[in-house]
Amino acid sequence: MKALVARLDSFGDVLLAGPAVRAVAAGAAHTTLLCGPRGAAAARMLPGADEVAVWDAPWAGFAPPAVEQSDVDGFLAHIRRDPPDVALVLTSYHQSPLPLALLLRMAGVPRIAADSADYPGSLLDLRHRRAPRRHEAAAALDLAEAAGFRLPEGDDGRLAVRTPPPADHLVSGTGYVVVHPGAAVPARRWDPGRCAAAVRALARAGHRVVVTGGPGERELTAAVAGAAALDLGGRTGPGELAGVLARAAVLVAGNTGPAHLAAAVGTPVVSLFAPVVPAERWAPFGVPHVLLGDPRAACAGSRARECPVPGHPCLNGVGAEDVVAAVEKLTVADHGPEEAP
Repeated sequence: MKALVARLDSFGDVLLAGPAVRAVAAGAAHTTLLCGPRGAAAARMLPGADEVAVWDAPWAGFAPPAVEQSDVDGFLAHIRRDPPDVALVLTSYHQSPLPLALLLRMAGVPRIAADSADYPGSLLDLRHRRAPRRHEAAAALDLAEAAGFRLPEGDDGRLAVRTPPPADHLVSGTGYVVVHPGAAVPARRWDPGRCAAAVRALARAGHRVVVTGGPGERELTAAVAGAAALDLGGRTGPGELAGVLARAAVLVAGNTGPAHLAAAVGTPVVSLFAPVVPAERWAPFGVPHVLLGDPRAACAGSRARECPVPGHPCLNGVGAEDVVAAVEKLTVADHGPEEAP
């Protein structure tokens, strides 16, 4: 049996689909993971996926492409060349699987399963109902199980990635604290000045601190790292970042992809969690974590990309010492001598 698992959103969303992908792969001879461009790097890191297909759907992402007949025709042709026997369409709790289900049906996929609050007509063979307040990773796995796919014996259902490459050329030793100040969604970013103060406070408390960020965040990471931390801004692709996180004692980050990557390599997370989406669905999954921020702020549940409340109170009420205390909860009290970066 050939199976297709679709998750068209971002890097972190695809990582959260990992347990469901492994469950499908355990019961299928060949598993294709269909994702969007922003999730492709994560898709290639997931165990269980035999093939990764990338399509920029016009209803997904922050800057979706225009609807073009030729693009849709190309997608349909790709699926028709070797259609799967079954497809699982994974979505967040507030998204509809039906646009993709329609195209997959048109491409000849005989069995399609998805969570759907909307009436699916003939588009779904399995219309599953997501359990209330369910974490995104657990909800995806629930759908896989309802479709007849279960994790193999010994798989604990946590997030996982393929073994990351060594990161010795970037940072030596283990036990350091990684601070990742950026986020693709502005409403989920902590104030850079407060983040820099937290880095200095962590260093004063005896922690070795490493600051990470993407190629477009070098100015941000340099300002946050200052003289107190090793600045790796722009120096880590997804694999290298996984390697850095795998040897860290804890990650400090917002609700963003690296937090889920840390969970996938088993590293605890201090999450500066803006409640624009609910923590019960998006908190770090399967690892010890501490959530900082005001879950009752006025922005709660708004799904806003830009903070709708002046002063960003949900996160700006968090201070540097709050971060130090949260890190202390997740690390051993005696740090011992640490190798300099």
